[in-house]
Amino acid sequence: MTEVIFYGLSGCTANAKQKLQLQAAGHTLVERDLAAEPLTAETLRPFFEDRPVEDWFNRRAAAVKTGAVKPDELDEESALAALLADRDLIRRPLLQVGADRKAGFDPNTLHAWIGLTASGESCDDKHSRGVCDHGHHHFPKQG
Repeated sequence: MTEVIFYGLSGCTANAKQKLQLQAAGHTLVERDLAAEPLTAETLRPFFEDRPVEDWFNRRAAAVKTGAVKPDELDEESALAALLADRDLIRRPLLQVGADRKAGFDPNTLHAWIGLTASGESCDDKHSRGVCDHGHHHFPKQG
């Protein structure tokens, strides 16, 4: 289907599941290590589109959980500096298809953007039938 550049962190179990979901939908992944990628403020900023600064952050990052970093108190420039200094703070994955970029793994947004299921059925469609076989933090029980 589509070639997707996937910027994630090695060892991140959520990123591993997300990669499997994209591959199952027929996408080809070009994997990049977010920790080693030579990002700058200018190359990182487009991934966040028009989202508010606090939505750029991984809310599960230790520095956010402890309050050492308070995303809702940062301006754009300070936020980008913090994200570049500690890549664990970045909402993951970063995804790129051609010139289009997105941050985070929202199944409905991704399905509308590049298609997230091989069948073409959206996450909401599957949930309305009581089925979730495409993974986003909950999976069907195998019986």
